[in-house]
Amino acid sequence: MNRTKSIVVASLLVGLGLTACNSGGMRRNPGKVYAPDMTYSRAYDAYTYNPNFEDSLTSRKPVAGTVAMGHELPDHLKEGDTLAYKSYNTALRFSESDLKEGKRIFDIYCGICHGQKLDGNGPLYNDGNGKFAAAPANLLGPNYLNMPVGQMYAAIKYGKNKMGSYASQLDIKQRWMIIAYIKKVQSENNGAAFTMGTGTPATTDTSAKAADTTAVAKH
Repeated sequence: MNRTKSIVVASLLVGLGLTACNSGGMRRNPGKVYAPDMTYSRAYDAYTYNPNFEDSLTSRKPVAGTVAMGHELPDHLKEGDTLAYKSYNTALRFSESDLKEGKRIFDIYCGICHGQKLDGNGPLYNDGNGKFAAAPANLLGPNYLNMPVGQMYAAIKYGKNKMGSYASQLDIKQRWMIIAYIKKVQSENNGAAFTMGTGTPATTDTSAKAADTTAVAKH
């Protein structure tokens, strides 16, 4: 008899447990889910009507004067602003992993001409045996060893001489990552001390100062 009761009780407990489980449908029973409208929040598609905001827009603009994490303010200097670019700089600082990524991007977009050793002897020149009759810039040469970072930035964004623009291929941070990598290598080849690492303070003459600080951040 006791065995039978135990089996009945166990069966009832199993049955209650199964009925308490969610069968797959959404449950909004009061007292079982705290703040169900937050747990099961309603999603709104971009560009659709949204009653939660006064302007009824679902897609929101960034907060004015803010910059997305890991990004810079948009640069507003124009092509041909030679003097402005000589003093142009960045507040970004780069870790060892950032520099490795800078080298990777450099090898993809720049090494084909400037060479992976930055000596201007990339595959397109190849000691005069490539497609280029004239050697690309030797970034370890005296004309480039201490070139201001802003001039390098302008060359990447707008192009220089036979070099085309890479503005569509590289975003702002990627351009600076390449420059940081170049400056690191130059510092190891009689160039100025490397100051773009995470262990060095940000310069006071930053691109944030040069740019319009009221502009919204790029996402």
